[in-house]
Amino acid sequence: MAAPSASFFDAAYENETAPWVIGEPQPEVVALERDGRIGGAVLDPGCGTGEHTIHLARLGYDVRGVDFSPRAVEMARANAAEQGVAAEFAVADAFALGEEERRYDTVVDSALFHMFEEADRTAYAASLHAACRPGGVVHLLALSDAGPGFGPQVGDDAIRHAFGAGWELEDLRTATYRCYVADEGGATLLNVQPGSTVDLPAWLARIRRR
Repeated sequence: MAAPSASFFDAAYENETAPWVIGEPQPEVVALERDGRIGGAVLDPGCGTGEHTIHLARLGYDVRGVDFSPRAVEMARANAAEQGVAAEFAVADAFALGEEERRYDTVVDSALFHMFEEADRTAYAASLHAACRPGGVVHLLALSDAGPGFGPQVGDDAIRHAFGAGWELEDLRTATYRCYVADEGGATLLNVQPGSTVDLPAWLARIRRR
């Protein structure tokens, strides 16, 4: 599929159908922080309504959340204010992250990579390479093609291909990604009630910039 437009994401937020909005950070991201895998200046691309940026900012990290959707950034700022957390958000293009002067030591990508088609994944990886300092780490959480077909999915080969030259794939393992299931069709597919959350098969990769 082609890279989704900002209006696609805006509509998902407005209609409260975005499967990635679960009202809390992904358990896999919480575990990364708990295990000491996050440090330095942190970028949260495709931050959505801000759960990961808020979580890390609350813990004292230098973190910035960016999203292509103005509506997402608006909601993220409102969420941070409601929780009393000083978190930084901005509207940004995931394919032009290196055009700013800021550089990052850690990137936490939760369900952005798998939204892109093959050519766009490679361009996105190049954008992250430009935005990271040498030695910087990308933690990538993406829905796996071993899942039941709910939403976009990728195989491990897609991750290996996109993060080729200029990167070192240090770890790639199976994980889970928690999704919100809004409609009857998705609920039937997953055998859950509409309005439920469900943990789906995912990949969790740790990729270091050379």
